[in-house]
Amino acid sequence: MITPLVVDGLEVPLDQPVLVFTVAMAVFLIGPLLAKRLGQPGIVGIVVFGAIIGPGALEFVEHSSAIELLGEVGLIYLLFTVGLELDIQGFKEAPENAALFGLASFFIPFLAGTVATYTILGLDIWAALLLSSVFASHTLLAYPIVNRLGVTKNRAITAVFGGILFTDTLALVVLAIVTGAVEGELTIWLFAQVGLAIVVLFGSAWFILPPISRWFFQNFSEESYFEFLFVMVAIFAAASLAELLDLAAILGAFVAGLALNQLIPQGGTLMNRVEFVGNAFFIPFFLLHVGMLVDPSVILDGPETLQLTALIVVVMLLTKGSAAWLVAQIQGYTTSERNAIFGLSTGQAAAALAITLIGFEEGLFGAEILNAVVLLLLVTALLSPWLTERAATKIALERETGEGDDSTKDPNILLPLSHNAELQQRLLELAFVIKGDRGSEPVHLMTVVQPDSKQSTETQVAEVNNELEELAAIGSAAEVPIETETRVNHNVASGIVQGSVEVEANQIIMGWDAAETFRHRVFGSIIDQVLKRTPLPVLISRLGHPINTTKRIVVVVPIGADHHEGFYEAVHIVKRIAASLGAELNVIVVEGSAHQFEQLFELVEEDATAEFDELSDWGQLLPTLEAETGDDDLIVAIAPRRGDVGWHEELEDLPRRLAEMPPESFITIHPRQGEPEYDRQYLRLK
Repeated sequence: MITPLVVDGLEVPLDQPVLVFTVAMAVFLIGPLLAKRLGQPGIVGIVVFGAIIGPGALEFVEHSSAIELLGEVGLIYLLFTVGLELDIQGFKEAPENAALFGLASFFIPFLAGTVATYTILGLDIWAALLLSSVFASHTLLAYPIVNRLGVTKNRAITAVFGGILFTDTLALVVLAIVTGAVEGELTIWLFAQVGLAIVVLFGSAWFILPPISRWFFQNFSEESYFEFLFVMVAIFAAASLAELLDLAAILGAFVAGLALNQLIPQGGTLMNRVEFVGNAFFIPFFLLHVGMLVDPSVILDGPETLQLTALIVVVMLLTKGSAAWLVAQIQGYTTSERNAIFGLSTGQAAAALAITLIGFEEGLFGAEILNAVVLLLLVTALLSPWLTERAATKIALERETGEGDDSTKDPNILLPLSHNAELQQRLLELAFVIKGDRGSEPVHLMTVVQPDSKQSTETQVAEVNNELEELAAIGSAAEVPIETETRVNHNVASGIVQGSVEVEANQIIMGWDAAETFRHRVFGSIIDQVLKRTPLPVLISRLGHPINTTKRIVVVVPIGADHHEGFYEAVHIVKRIAASLGAELNVIVVEGSAHQFEQLFELVEEDATAEFDELSDWGQLLPTLEAETGDDDLIVAIAPRRGDVGWHEELEDLPRRLAEMPPESFITIHPRQGEPEYDRQYLRLK
């Protein structure tokens, strides 16, 4: 027990909640800044400061139950964000990649570690199995690094994220089996219990959480902090369910992240809030907790602890490195990708310590094993971020070099809004989805005010400015740059088109109220005039449900549209929306070949899972959409302008008919005119 030291009337270690919290915030601020100045990843600074001020060194701050609680909450939150960032589409397309990495990263260290600890350390077989499961699993300590560098969608990184499903689940299964064997309960029923618990956890997350979440987001989207609080409830409800099933809470949090993955799109306001709170508060507390667990004094306990630590670290690094090399060879990963998965898979933290503590309490391990694992935490807390940052930086640079610098990656969007526009926030969220989490080009919000004899122009402009500033605040919360402008023009369409030229927009998104009286052919006077006067791609949107609750995107493509000079850009927009939402594509080709369009879609950048069907005539389209679309679907029609290649008379009445469909959500994309060279930049083969 630590005896408090009184310094100038202040007890050390500190246990006053406000002072401890102040010190923690100072560590979160100073630690990363100092570490980066020394050329180290920022999270290393928090871990090191935690070790220095903790009970194992200066004893400045008490490792209280509050810090332990916040540390555990931080670990749970970390695993949730990992599941949330997982590339679900990539995982669905190639789950064998995650399985290969997870099984290799677990079984190579597990088997080699069991042999080494059994023969060299002289542990009995159950102790050897349990200790080997500790370093066969991994905790994604370096996740904030790959997230910051924007490489979480990389194929190798995705395999590591998915692989944690296998490594941590297997480690927990080994823990259950070993403890059951020690307590004399190693029966078939024990295996059945573990298997049933996993099935219940995954089943609850996959089949109960998504529909509840979708209902909540559809009905309570007006206050975004309610959405965040709902996500918090979902995280810890799943973690609590896992604990009730005698599984680790982190596994429940990870599964919750997977379940909500497609409901929280990249680049949106809610995703930004989830990441901000995690990176600024919860995850740093987890890192501080890990640092305070380290006891540097064990180095002075004698050579036995150091020898044990050296053996465990060497076996872990060699076997994790072997697994990374083997997977890289099989999958054809680059050197940088191989090094990144090695760095990520070497991280160990509280999960490893929890398994070790259980082994210690069961009498399987002595104090020297416990101390050795604590030192292992310190080594991996320094090594894993260091390795990962260097490898992930190279991946990011390689990606940027390959992608080039063009507007396909960062669209400059103009979003004109009428003074009384319906569901303005949903249109803004659509713009965020199209932009994704990349780039710095702003979304331009514009309202054109027509002089009105009933109200002074100055008053109208002031009212519009206030409305635009409220919407700009939403963009600030999503960390998407927003620029607002109010124009005065007797012709609204002219004001919009002139504005698009001045801000150098390359896309225009407009909302449409289907109940408005038709004064022109399709959408009404203003939208039809904009379509006539600008060659830019224009997205006419009517969103009956929040864009993030979209399950599937049904794409209507008319025959001949592929010969339009803006076709590939339109396909790129569709695939980008699908990729950001994690939604599947169902492409319906009217009077054309599904196989032909499948090949054309594959040529366009952005990866999205798609199914292709064909209809022999337009008369089948509406009955097919009515029968096959649901409330959570989004219909997208690629609709060339009147007179363009691919235009059909049936497209004129299509928006009105789509507004009557069950989803009540659709977008018509009117492709760019007159720039065939511009269109080619969206192809994979340039």
